[in-house]
Amino acid sequence: MHFNDYADWAAYEDAIYAEYLTLVAHARLQLWGAPVKVRFNPTSRHKGYGFWHLISEAPSQNNRNEDDRIPDLERCARVRWVAWCIQNVGTADFSWWENKRGTEAHVVIWAEQHDFAVVLAKRDTQEGPRYYLLKTAYCLRSHTIRKFAKERDAYWAAQKD
Repeated sequence: MHFNDYADWAAYEDAIYAEYLTLVAHARLQLWGAPVKVRFNPTSRHKGYGFWHLISEAPSQNNRNEDDRIPDLERCARVRWVAWCIQNVGTADFSWWENKRGTEAHVVIWAEQHDFAVVLAKRDTQEGPRYYLLKTAYCLRSHTIRKFAKERDAYWAAQKD
């Protein structure tokens, strides 16, 4: 989905949101048999919280104000890729691993040939994952690619021990 195909930003944003709702939020996606859910609250500009994390980025790492997020046209164009990555995890072109950020355990899915990643937070019970919460998705830059490769390789090396 490309911005140039729409009359203005509002029309583009509405089209992306409609795709997000259809292909991600209401699609009943599953990862390894557990549902993938999205956050709707708090809403911003009448659209769900999780949506903004897929199509925008914070102006700086220190700025956590949701209303200050800046749309990223590369992320916008790839909103459909989120479901595609989740549905293809474990196939040849998609690597995955778990990491921790703070106290939260994540699953990172990386479409390596396209330098695109999806991040899901694990919401566990004692019996295993209850569900996965879609946190974000984004296009990778060169420094993140190196970091991801190192993190992925370390995760899988530790699994062999």
